[in-house]
Amino acid sequence: MTALTADQIARVKATAPVFAEHGTTITKHFYQRMFNAHPELKNIFNQTHQKSGSQPETLARAVYAYAANIDNLGALGGAVTHIAHKHASLNIRPEHYPIVGRHLLGAVVDVLGEAVDQPTLDAWAVAYEQLANIMIGAEAKLYEAASWSGFRPFKVMRKQVESDEITSFYLAPADGASAGGFEPGQYVSVTRYVDQLGVDQPRQYSLSDAPHGRWLRISVKREDGRADTQPGHVSNILHADVEEGTIVHVSAPMGEFTLDRKKSTPVVLMSGGVGITPMTSMLATLLAERSERKIAFVHACRNGRVHAFKDWLRRSAAEHPNLKRVVFYEAVGADDRAGVDYDFEGRLDIGRVEADVMLPDADYYLCGPVAFMRAQREALVARGVDPACIHTEIFGSGML
Repeated sequence: MTALTADQIARVKATAPVFAEHGTTITKHFYQRMFNAHPELKNIFNQTHQKSGSQPETLARAVYAYAANIDNLGALGGAVTHIAHKHASLNIRPEHYPIVGRHLLGAVVDVLGEAVDQPTLDAWAVAYEQLANIMIGAEAKLYEAASWSGFRPFKVMRKQVESDEITSFYLAPADGASAGGFEPGQYVSVTRYVDQLGVDQPRQYSLSDAPHGRWLRISVKREDGRADTQPGHVSNILHADVEEGTIVHVSAPMGEFTLDRKKSTPVVLMSGGVGITPMTSMLATLLAERSERKIAFVHACRNGRVHAFKDWLRRSAAEHPNLKRVVFYEAVGADDRAGVDYDFEGRLDIGRVEADVMLPDADYYLCGPVAFMRAQREALVARGVDPACIHTEIFGSGML
């Protein structure tokens, strides 16, 4: 690998503001350019995120962060780990990186033209090679540790409606072998062919049960779409068309948002909406291991109709003295029972349940909409919780 010179480092760092200003224009053109030359790669990239612009924006932010920290790559450690897990879940391989690099640099030339000189392009070529090697190395370790390689056929052995929006799919290996292990909090990618797009599409779903080797369970929210968002292609296919007996193709579990099972200190699991899915895996694991750790399970959703795992959570709290359940309903329904289905009306407010969630030496796991997690994190930090004890999961591709 060619090392960056001091001059090249300075050139890359100096162009960081260019990506701050023009990055999304460059990355949108990059994806169009690459897909025109390699349409088969549409099977890897989320085409809904392409249309919405969220994927180009994510890439533009990643490129900017890399350029701005080119002389201090240690600052990117967490981002590299996060993206490596996403890539490994999507079966991104070393041979994909030269394609991406060629078209990304080509897009820079197409968009910026004479505004970027050849020495700067040469610097970026070396910088990209450096980044590609970092990612390839990180992903190689994940592939080596994975339970299987690529996408493996699983049969839907059970389909269970959990709420008006969420349905669980119990997936058993089609060959009858073990489903393998995973860490609670991890996710898998599932691929389905989407007629409207004419390509296979992968989507990542958190595992929602404890690891035991017999099956993997994913619990999928049906994304109906709103005025500002498209309906979810794959989630709707899974809900409407995938029945018991269907074969789906699944990647090995990945993800760095995982429960620390070695600790004996308290655990606080806080979720909003479909963010409950990795939390059920964490809680089910703690209960299966007969953990004596003090556990608080705090969940917020609109009402009982969309509250997945409601009965299981209530039973679990009744059967395990070390588990405290706290549920907030934003808009209580006519059939929702206070003290049975939910505990508080309104949005999750830590100030109303401090005695249950502010536990000494606890680790806090947050999952849900970004605004939800930001609010809860700020509330915890304001009450003196060490940020290092707050762990978050954001649903999304994060793909370079």
